[in-house]
Parts: sequence; C-alpha cells; structure tokens
Amino acid sequence: MYTTKNFKTKKALKEAVAAGQQITCYSPGPFPCPTDGKISLEGPHYPAPHTWYASATLVGGVIVKVS
Repeated sequence: MYTTKNFKTKKALKEAVAAGQQITCYSPGPFPCPTDGKISLEGPHYPAPHTWYASATLVGGVIVKVS
C-alpha cells in the first residue's frame, strides 16, 4: 500500500505523523485499504523503485504510528 502523499523516505513519513499531519493510505491493486489495524507500506510510489518499507497502524483510516 502507498500513502496518499508520496514520501521519498520513511523518515519523512515518520516526521509527518509525529507532527500531527493526517496521512491516509490507498491500495493501487484490487484489494481495498483497511480503515483500522496494521498495514504494510512501501515508497516512493511506482514507477520509482521502492527504497523504503514500513509497518503502520491505522485508526479511522489515518496513520497514527509508523515502525
């Protein structure tokens, strides 16, 4: 899954979440993105090669924790 904003690094994503930004995610494939629970993220967006991977926790469709 991808974040709606195309973060170039995992560090930038963590900083945005820590700063209180409401970051959401989406699934480019046929499976919908859940609104609650743990998900796996990758970035940056295709067609750029993926250089980071992360686990995130969603609450109400918004990322609240990144690890």
